[in-house]
Amino acid sequence: MPNECISVFDIFKIGIGPSSSHTLGPWRAAMRFCDELQAMGMLQMVTQVKVLLYGSLAKTGHGHGTDIAVQLGLSGDDPVTFDVNNIHSKIDDIRRHRLLQLHGSHTVTFDPVEDIEFLFEASLPFHPNALTFLVTLSDGEQLAATYYSIGGGFVVKEGESNSGTGGVELPFPIDTARQLLQWCIKTGYSISELVMENEHAWRSEAETRAGVMKIWQVMQECIYRGCHTTGELPGGLRVGRRAAALNKKLLQGRGYTDYNSWVNAIREGGSHFSYTLDWVSCFALAVNEENASFGRVVTAPTNGAAGVIPAVLQYYIAFCDGLHDEKILQFILTASEIGSIFKKRATISAAMGGCQAEIGVSSAMAAAALTECLGGSQRQVLMAAEIAMEHHLGLTCDPIGGLVQVPCIERNTMGAIKAITASQLALQSNPELAKVSLDAVVKTMWDTALDMNSKYKETSDGGLAVNIPISLPEC
Repeated sequence: MPNECISVFDIFKIGIGPSSSHTLGPWRAAMRFCDELQAMGMLQMVTQVKVLLYGSLAKTGHGHGTDIAVQLGLSGDDPVTFDVNNIHSKIDDIRRHRLLQLHGSHTVTFDPVEDIEFLFEASLPFHPNALTFLVTLSDGEQLAATYYSIGGGFVVKEGESNSGTGGVELPFPIDTARQLLQWCIKTGYSISELVMENEHAWRSEAETRAGVMKIWQVMQECIYRGCHTTGELPGGLRVGRRAAALNKKLLQGRGYTDYNSWVNAIREGGSHFSYTLDWVSCFALAVNEENASFGRVVTAPTNGAAGVIPAVLQYYIAFCDGLHDEKILQFILTASEIGSIFKKRATISAAMGGCQAEIGVSSAMAAAALTECLGGSQRQVLMAAEIAMEHHLGLTCDPIGGLVQVPCIERNTMGAIKAITASQLALQSNPELAKVSLDAVVKTMWDTALDMNSKYKETSDGGLAVNIPISLPEC
């Protein structure tokens, strides 16, 4: 959407798995609804709350934890800071006592079984991920508000525009890759430098740097935690974690108690192709196993694709000597700009565009970021993003059982490896001779999304979701 101002911290959000559209978005919508009630002076008047889930949110809501997310959001818990170890005990308390602390301060009766409705056959026209909050006040008045979770944790309220600038005027407005390249040529800036200049419209450079490094810290902790956690993923598919076993095998059974010594050990293992490939897969598996377990992750640009960018950045750090704050900053800033172009001109929502909108976009972002960090020109950076997306076009979203596990977790490994391949191809190519531009592939992705059958758009109505026999426990 033209003239939309998107910050690096809109593309990269700290949150909780397993889905940015189905977990983080509804969570943020519930928090926002409570904030609005409080601002209107009506919070303490609420006597009853009901939640209606439509379309994709209904069809895969149980698997994605949408019901859990809205309860935590209504309770006033923040996905950035809430202790993930307390999620299930908090939900159990609400279910057992049938009481909810609205906004953390006002007690209302609430039975999740009765008060959260999954409207499997209903859908609202603006976006497949829709939810409505209904409240009854002490004077008998009823209020309703509808929100749309449009991908990547972005939330839009019914009737409001999704393209406002929020009062921000950027020195270098960018809607397309062509405009991005024109600004780079005019100013002589790299893509990451241009992004930093735009970020000044929101905050100081010091604040942006600190925020980006916090993003990396959460990614780093997620990778390390996932590489050292065993067991089975929740949800009933009986999917076992693989990252920890692979980590142990690659390190020949040696254990490390901190991140830096662990990375040094990885480097010492060599750089031959199969070893590097295994580690990239391990990094991606680790993140998305954490995501599937309601762990803390960074939406990059979505939760379902949260492992691609951390895996490629960790590859750069471990195998390309990239453990430097400036390089990490450069990587994340560059990736964010590519993500924002896809967000503006197409979609980053699997419910709108299938998995090409998640894994495909994250792979393009990672390819571009890696290329800039490895010394590629601005044109090579855009070429790398184009190559990565071109080879994800048409990728469907068909999670088995509505869980972000199969095939989602492995798809992150493939997206990461494709990103590295795309970067290498771009670095060894003359972008002046490229036949396909990034803008052309963004448009093609959007055209493909519009043509794609809805059963392949995060509904679990097609693909692997219906061809793999499963038996999940009753919700």
